[in-house]
Amino acid sequence: MSLARRLWADSAGLAAATLEHPFVRGLADGTLPHERFAGYVAQDAFFLQAFARGYAMAVVRSPDRAGLEAFADLLAGVREELRLHDGYAARWGIDLAAVEPAPATSAYTDFLLATAATGGLGAICAAMTPCMRLYAHLGQALAGRSAEAHRGPFAEWVTAYADPGFEALAATLEELLDRYASGTPAVVRAYRRAMELELAFFEAAWSG
Repeated sequence: MSLARRLWADSAGLAAATLEHPFVRGLADGTLPHERFAGYVAQDAFFLQAFARGYAMAVVRSPDRAGLEAFADLLAGVREELRLHDGYAARWGIDLAAVEPAPATSAYTDFLLATAATGGLGAICAAMTPCMRLYAHLGQALAGRSAEAHRGPFAEWVTAYADPGFEALAATLEELLDRYASGTPAVVRAYRRAMELELAFFEAAWSG
């Protein structure tokens, strides 16, 4: 089993808890209050800027052309996610420029940026892969769960993360994790911590 698959399997409980979280269930059946989704969009847009910086650091640290090009492509994918959030903000009157990070958001961005600044390339991959794999997992699971997920108020979110193109980006990052990381305690801790922070992020979006 590859490192990426083993780390994901080891975090199966956190992935399942996130999928069954009331915020995520509300995305699927359309019952999530719009103000909670608006708050989530604002916080996620803030988070994605830090995520983009993590990819930028990975570009800088890439030891070969293949890695440089792959991380640059992943960085472009974050730009598309930010454009999706810009669309939400325009429709729902969210001022993304005025967003102040919530404690759960700051905890996640601080972790990512600290790992990008002080960790090796393998640790950066381990810290960033859970976000991509988890969102692909959530999108695909919700898309297959009910027809409502495809026509409800949050169908655009579900469609974006269920898209094969997003799955390809997640798989690319997992391949980079396998290429540049080994199963050291630091790498294992970084992956697990990112998964914990993902669940905490959704909990904060739900509880306000």
